[in-house]
Amino acid sequence: MERVSVRREVARDADAVRERMHNIEPFMLAAGFDEVRHTDSSVEIANEVGPVTIELFLELYDDPDADLAYRQVDGIFEEMTTTYTVTEGDGSTVIEAETEFALDAAIIGSFLDATVIKRQRRRELTAQLDYLE
Repeated sequence: MERVSVRREVARDADAVRERMHNIEPFMLAAGFDEVRHTDSSVEIANEVGPVTIELFLELYDDPDADLAYRQVDGIFEEMTTTYTVTEGDGSTVIEAETEFALDAAIIGSFLDATVIKRQRRRELTAQLDYLE
C-alpha cells in the first residue's frame, strides 16, 4: 500500500472545521476535482490528470478514529481509503488527511504510476486543508 498524508495546524474552532468538512461537495471541489456528485452515503468524482480522466465512486463510511472517511468502491485503484481527523489543540486545531492506496495495474497502464498518484493526491489534500483553514 502507498500512503500520502498532510497535516496542518489552523487557528479555527474544531467544530467549525468539521462542519465545513462535512459539506461534502464544496470540500471535494476544493481538492480541484472537475466533477463531484454527492448522495447520502456516496460520492462520485471525476478529475483530469494529464490526458487521462479518472473517475472514482466512493462510499462514505464510519471510522471510529476519523471525522470523515471514504473508500473507493469502483475506480482505478485496487484499494483506496481516505481519512480526515480533526483534533482540538491548545488554542488551535490540527487537521490530518491520509490516503492509502494500491494501484490496479491492469487499469492504470504505463502512464500513471504511484509517484504521479502520490504527487497529485498530495496537491488535492493540501488544497482541501487550505479550504478548511
